[in-house]
Amino acid sequence: MGIDSRLPLMQDADLEGKVVLVRVDHNVIKKGAIKDPYRIDATLGTLYSIAERGGRIILMSHVGRPRDKKTGSIKTGGETSVRAIAEYLGRKLCTSFVVPDLEVDPQRGIVAIDDSVKRLVEDLRKRKIGGIYLPNTRWFEGEQDEAGARDLMSAQLAGLADVFVNDAFGSWQPHASTHHVTTRLPSFAGPLMQKEIENLGRVLEPERPFVAVIAGSKYDTKIGPLGEIYKKVDRLILGGVIYNAYLCAKYGIRVQGVDQADVDLAGRLVEIDRTEGKIVELPHVVESDSLSERLEGGYRTLSISDMSEGLECGYILDAAPESFEDEHVARALTFARTIFVNAVMGFTPMFREGSEALYKAVSDNDEAMKLLGGGDTLQEFKTLCPGRYMSALDDQRFYFFTGGGTVLKAIEQGSAYGLPTVAALIDNGGTPPLH
Repeated sequence: MGIDSRLPLMQDADLEGKVVLVRVDHNVIKKGAIKDPYRIDATLGTLYSIAERGGRIILMSHVGRPRDKKTGSIKTGGETSVRAIAEYLGRKLCTSFVVPDLEVDPQRGIVAIDDSVKRLVEDLRKRKIGGIYLPNTRWFEGEQDEAGARDLMSAQLAGLADVFVNDAFGSWQPHASTHHVTTRLPSFAGPLMQKEIENLGRVLEPERPFVAVIAGSKYDTKIGPLGEIYKKVDRLILGGVIYNAYLCAKYGIRVQGVDQADVDLAGRLVEIDRTEGKIVELPHVVESDSLSERLEGGYRTLSISDMSEGLECGYILDAAPESFEDEHVARALTFARTIFVNAVMGFTPMFREGSEALYKAVSDNDEAMKLLGGGDTLQEFKTLCPGRYMSALDDQRFYFFTGGGTVLKAIEQGSAYGLPTVAALIDNGGTPPLH
């Protein structure tokens, strides 16, 4: 799948002497520190290109979920601050990114961008500072708000810059900083977004045989994309609660911690697969007595062949590593020519062997195009198989998506171009602002 000719591209924009507002997905902060810099590093090429072409950079990203869903109040503070990201970029690019201190309302968060930022923009134009990194976009009242506050935020963001570049494929929701700002500035897709869309085409139009490995903690959150993936694959391997729900539905067993609603949903997949036969079952799983700790003698391997109706199991918290030595599983992964993985197989860090065995089995296939998506997937691959992860970064047969949830959403829709943020660039981008 190539890039749609309607999508305005950053390489076609005039950036000389322009202030460029860049939306990135640097949502990598855990407890105030960078967990994994991959999403930041993936945008470095974009930043180099803008600077080389004479542009001056203002960055913005969301971090975490600082808005309380029940009260609507926004909590600002170090745990969701972008300062660690700005400092990391400063070290990487040998320059400084200034993070403005904006007035914060205890309930509403940042209500407006004040004149202090405009003065920083003047310093940026005069090259007195290297760049600006705006505070966490979700600290702003208008980022996820409706109408009034949203329109104010998008207008004030547009007032800071000459051009908008969206390089945050992982942030597909139509928020002020990803969507509404495109109606106010000439807007373009960044190089990383273009790369994500191109590689998404390898999933939507794969070289066959095509194998997908999907896991998740809730079945209902994956049912839409899982149904579409099932239609596209030659073989499907399941893990996590999704697999547990499938086993309950197929074999009539009960697994502790699995909701009946998930089992009912999985029953539809079981019925479809009776005819299609695409699911490759992992024949051995790990049952645990405890969900909170790994107790010596408190866990054991179960065989799918021993499951029969009425069996009651404890918590099934991993796929046993010997599952990936099974003839049917090994054959599916060995002969695949496209492998898509959005999966952590075990309840890590307590149970990690299944995930480690999966990532090794996938990376052992030298011929397949291997596409991995989801922050948890990449983090566990890096943690469990660090050598293979580092090799994969420079391997043309691997691609790591920065936004796993966005990939699943695009798969569900059958295209990246229906995502609100991408559609907004096509509808509004590359044109004079409307306001």
